[in-house]
Amino acid sequence: MDGVYLSWMISALALGVMLLPVFKPPWFTITIPTFVDFVRRYWIHITIVFMIYNAKDFLDQVDRILMASAGLDMTPWIYAIEGNMVLWVQQTFENDALTTFLTHFYVAGFMFICYVSIFYFAYFDDRWMADRITLSIAWVYLLAVPFYLFFNVRVTGDTIPEMETLAYSLTPEINDWFRRIDPFSNAMPSLHIGVPFAVWLCITRFDEDKRWNRYRHLVLAYVLLTSFSIVYLGIHWFLDIIGGMLVAVAAVGLAERTAGPWWKVFDERTINSRLVTVLTNPGKAVSIVNGKIKATIQQYKTPTSRETGVLVVVILILITSIITWDLTHQSLPAGGVEAPQGVEAVDGWMVTMDDRVEGALLVVHDLSINSASAIDVVQPIMNLDSPYAISDTLLVMSNETTLMAVDITTPEIIALSVEVDSPEQIIIANTPSGPAIIMLKDGEISGFNIEGEQLFMPTPEIHNITMIRTAGSEIAYVTNDNPTTVYIARIGTLGALQIEINAQAAPEQDLMLESWGTPVNMSNVKITNLVFNYDYVAATVNVTATDRLVLFDRDSGNQWLASDAKYPVKDPSLGHGILAWSVKDHLNPTNPQQKYLDGEIYFTDLESNITETLTSDEIDQWSPRVLENHLVYFEMDDEGIVTIEIHSWEPELKLYSNLVMQVGTLAAILLVFINAYQRQLEVKRAKTQ
Repeated sequence: MDGVYLSWMISALALGVMLLPVFKPPWFTITIPTFVDFVRRYWIHITIVFMIYNAKDFLDQVDRILMASAGLDMTPWIYAIEGNMVLWVQQTFENDALTTFLTHFYVAGFMFICYVSIFYFAYFDDRWMADRITLSIAWVYLLAVPFYLFFNVRVTGDTIPEMETLAYSLTPEINDWFRRIDPFSNAMPSLHIGVPFAVWLCITRFDEDKRWNRYRHLVLAYVLLTSFSIVYLGIHWFLDIIGGMLVAVAAVGLAERTAGPWWKVFDERTINSRLVTVLTNPGKAVSIVNGKIKATIQQYKTPTSRETGVLVVVILILITSIITWDLTHQSLPAGGVEAPQGVEAVDGWMVTMDDRVEGALLVVHDLSINSASAIDVVQPIMNLDSPYAISDTLLVMSNETTLMAVDITTPEIIALSVEVDSPEQIIIANTPSGPAIIMLKDGEISGFNIEGEQLFMPTPEIHNITMIRTAGSEIAYVTNDNPTTVYIARIGTLGALQIEINAQAAPEQDLMLESWGTPVNMSNVKITNLVFNYDYVAATVNVTATDRLVLFDRDSGNQWLASDAKYPVKDPSLGHGILAWSVKDHLNPTNPQQKYLDGEIYFTDLESNITETLTSDEIDQWSPRVLENHLVYFEMDDEGIVTIEIHSWEPELKLYSNLVMQVGTLAAILLVFINAYQRQLEVKRAKTQ
């Protein structure tokens, strides 16, 4: 557990215990045995809150994937309404001491209010209040779920120019903790407002003898200070506060309606006796359950508006669940691949180097038809290190002696076959006169066209090139002499543009890496991978401690770190306004946790400069390739089986989902009509009685 998180948690727990004498009823005596006994008396209440707290982590992971798959971003609408009001608050009151205090208050204060709002009522045995407070908090979370999944609103510091997420950037450790637990897109509604405001409303509504007046005042003060904090720290919008309050109002109303039926079943004072009945007299238990099932069935045979309303809610939950499942499971494994070792992809096509028993084999997939079937392509005998490249429909492959080109629309026909001498790399450039095949061998590059004719290369005097890349008719390369410089030249011309890549990070990042025993060495820096197009250059740079991802804007000349400088990045891919990469995010080498040992796929929309998390799990993913309509990447499951995943940029609901949702929609329309009709008759009947 992170030191900062542990400090917040211990502080919240300690403060809650210390304030017990302040808020206790006058007749209550605080004793040690009571601390033990209240857990026995209220263990279900405690379990509910614990489950809710942990469920948010899972929902945040779902939300990350849903945002990446569907792009359901409502932030522009919120920004259009509010403008820069929150920016004015931050700039007016910004102060280092205030930022430090409110950052710690934001986290530890929320832990405190959630914990004591159950602990106090349970410890002092106010079951009436404990029942309703617990359900109110539960309903706040449940009501917020649809907003978090389908009404994504980003934090203000991630949206408004000049606004900073002061809380998230207070220290590298705090920044890393926030990035792990917060997808930065769950601003609406604010749970920091919703939960305590629901508690305050509960006390106001249900505390008939005013025994909790003092605590009620504390909660209100907390709500007011938190409202300022979340705006000032660059996290929430003003509308998020309203959303949290409205959710709280609805939650308290639902808590009152559901308290009776829920605690009738799950009251700690009676549930033990029912468990004893199940264990000692199972026949009687089965009989009781059967009786309740029959009564429920009979109830729904002659439904009132209550029953039809329940059915409408069930159908809506079913439809929402199906949509969520499909949008978070958009990737499909590519068939015909046994043990993929490498992948190249262009719009509509994917080529995989597969390690088979009979040897290395290139497997081709047509992504445009969304089929798992592989295409057989004529190819030379290769090994796993043999170079290959694809551009448009031209596939070029080589072994130590033969280079072969094939148009994959006619995969059985060899378009070109020439003798070569063990090329290390192959790329394909697209010149005005047609495709050009470029090879790297012993630090030198050479090239020829599709007819096999030699082409003039822009690097006749250079003999120490370590890597080559291509975009259109441009070639980018790196040399041994200048391992942090990217040279970009055009085929058929002399001279090259030089771009010096700077992987320097903030001093705080370097200090943290040093504390992990992996110090940065800027005197031994080199580019390890490179991708580019006419707008950007993206390079991974080894700084000894880690590999950093640097993005260079060719138009403005600006460059910046595209990923967290502390964590190793590999396999960048650039195209169609998207930069994708694989990263072992949140991995601390001095304290490696299993869930952070795997690679995750991230991508940035370069137009909006918004970074999304495509994967967030304990499964290893790597080598993403950006295409116009897809993103493909490797994935290895817990059993070590490697597949290639195909992610579609556009949401694609499966046939069974469409059918279920269509039927569900029609059923919901009918039931809503019936429910509305029943309600009017029931109101009319009540007036006449």
